[in-house]
Amino acid sequence: MPRHRTPEPIAYGTDNVFADLGFPNAEEHLVKAQLVLKIDGIMKKRHLKQVEAARLFGIRQPDVSKMLRGEFRQFSVERLLRFLVALGQDVEIVVKPHRDMKHAPALHVC
Repeated sequence: MPRHRTPEPIAYGTDNVFADLGFPNAEEHLVKAQLVLKIDGIMKKRHLKQVEAARLFGIRQPDVSKMLRGEFRQFSVERLLRFLVALGQDVEIVVKPHRDMKHAPALHVC
């Protein structure tokens, strides 16, 4: 007769996978990932090749490749914002008082 195992409790994560995995500076990693996702989306929409993007950003093509594969630690948030500006995007930074008592103040990319 087969034995029934008690199911493991389900662990729910947060909106930040980097925090869930215990990364230091998890919030910064999430913001960088969101910015890289925007950069990647714009590049795809424009059919912009990595070599062309590298020239536009002032970096080497292998660095663009690494960034798009998720290896973006070498880039600061500011530098990623500059890449978006180089892609013809307006970048607006809004600072406002935090009003949500249920959640801590946070950085968001829209």
